[in-house]
Amino acid sequence: MTRTRPLGLLLTACGVLGLFASAMLTLDKIKLLEDPSYVPSCNINPIISCGSVMLTDQASAFGFPNSLIGLAAFAAVLTTGAGLLAGAVYARWYWLALQLGSLLGLGFTVWLIGQALYSIGALCPYCMLVWAVVLPLAWYLTLHNLPALRRAVGHYHWTVPLLWYAVITALVLERFVNYR
Repeated sequence: MTRTRPLGLLLTACGVLGLFASAMLTLDKIKLLEDPSYVPSCNINPIISCGSVMLTDQASAFGFPNSLIGLAAFAAVLTTGAGLLAGAVYARWYWLALQLGSLLGLGFTVWLIGQALYSIGALCPYCMLVWAVVLPLAWYLTLHNLPALRRAVGHYHWTVPLLWYAVITALVLERFVNYR
């Protein structure tokens, strides 16, 4: 097993999951645009409601549906992961571009989490799937690109994603603890 095989597996998994979530959001958004009375399949209750989130300005932060960014970004991540698994070797500039993209994605995701919890007041399951893959993606790309950090965290590399999941879970629970 090469040093990049675990990263290839992670990128492939994150790419598949992120691409799935982005595709589902895009399809639901198209259906909603075609028929304003359409109810997305992920509308479960007033809190777990993709439709409520899709209708906000935040869902099209750059003037088009955010899910379109996910389609392109996660396709690139999936392709990179599959390439690594097939034995591809990427130039340093490529890794740095992927790193920059993942950090921009992480920043955007953190903003969207805050918007969902404290402005919109609703959660989208597909969006939460994206939340779940963006941090490990950015974290493990950072470890790949910064060998000194990778050596420093050593066998405790899993703590940052674990803390991320714990904080997000706590924020969601705190925000919606009184929902009945």
